[in-house]
Amino acid sequence: MIKGVISTQKYLNTFLIISGSLLFSSGAFADNMNVHVLSATVKDQNIANAEIFLQKNGENSQKVISNSQGKATLSSSDADNSDHLLIIKKAGYSTLVTKCPCDGRTYALSPVLQSLDSMRIVLNWGSTPDDLDSHLIYGSNHIYWDAKLAPQANLDVDDTDAYGPETITIDKRLNNQYYVYAVHNYSDRNSNNTKSLSYSDATVRVYVGESLVRTYVVPSNVQGNLWTLFRITPNGEIQDINRISNTPANPVLIPQSVNQFEQNTALALTNVSQASLQRAKTLNLQGDKAYQQGQLEQAILLYQRAIDENPNAAQTYSNIAVVYQKLGRSSEALWANRKAIELASNQNTKAYSHYNIGRIYEQNGRKADALYHYQRANEYKPSDSYKQAIQRIQ
Repeated sequence: MIKGVISTQKYLNTFLIISGSLLFSSGAFADNMNVHVLSATVKDQNIANAEIFLQKNGENSQKVISNSQGKATLSSSDADNSDHLLIIKKAGYSTLVTKCPCDGRTYALSPVLQSLDSMRIVLNWGSTPDDLDSHLIYGSNHIYWDAKLAPQANLDVDDTDAYGPETITIDKRLNNQYYVYAVHNYSDRNSNNTKSLSYSDATVRVYVGESLVRTYVVPSNVQGNLWTLFRITPNGEIQDINRISNTPANPVLIPQSVNQFEQNTALALTNVSQASLQRAKTLNLQGDKAYQQGQLEQAILLYQRAIDENPNAAQTYSNIAVVYQKLGRSSEALWANRKAIELASNQNTKAYSHYNIGRIYEQNGRKADALYHYQRANEYKPSDSYKQAIQRIQ
């Protein structure tokens, strides 16, 4: 099946939308930063009364509220740059945090997820190309615009006229499955030489529980029409892939382009520059300080920024897991502890993280899962606490 033909009127509407966006951020409003807030799960639903903060060095410099059209304007002057964060909050939704530049961008808020094993993946991009598509492949299942439903997962929103969002929700991970998530440049599906995907400003945000846990920005200046971002292992670990490649024009064939990731193959760690390593170290120390001062939400924000700079640091994941558990965010703590186990080189971190996962499962009545992780903790580092937990479950 060919994706729906876009009518002349739709092209006109798209032109007006893009033109309007350009005017929205044109020189006439050079001192303003304009943003648009939508729902990640209901197509074209504006989010009114969202709190929007502009922050630098941990201090909020501005706060505005989105109007009934989901739009808001901040005074930017020289604030629309990478030194500033935009933070969007609304009750019932996960808090969205993003680096600027932010002017003229659309942001999609994800409703809070309730299940320990659920996840939401939200794609946004710029004014071109018109049509980027989300794809989720697991087992014999392939979720995309022409197959929106599959066991325990679905495509909530499909967008064909730029900006997004495109949203996939995993309600519950299936046992013994690898999941692979990719973005296809449908607009340029017949071209292998284009860099339009690479210059699309595409950003993918991954949500667990009530939190944004990972943010991916499309690599720049790379040819290809398929961006393969990450896979989820049977243990629930999110493992980065972050590669742009080429795929046949027919989107039905995309699973063949990513099938090497649907199995237990080793993935290389993300390349991190010395500058990013240093920024991550500084942010991690700032997170430690915020945690010690009882500023738990600020600690999470700082640890998340450290992870964005260096996603290979086991200690940062272990740190943020502790904060999530202290706040009672079990889904997020599971995610962070799993990453700490995957990346840790020492037995203590692995044992401690397994033990914390066991506690979460025990608190949620999943005793078999709890027992497994308590036993693994005791294998890595025998301890009376771990042995007592095993005996309590048995």
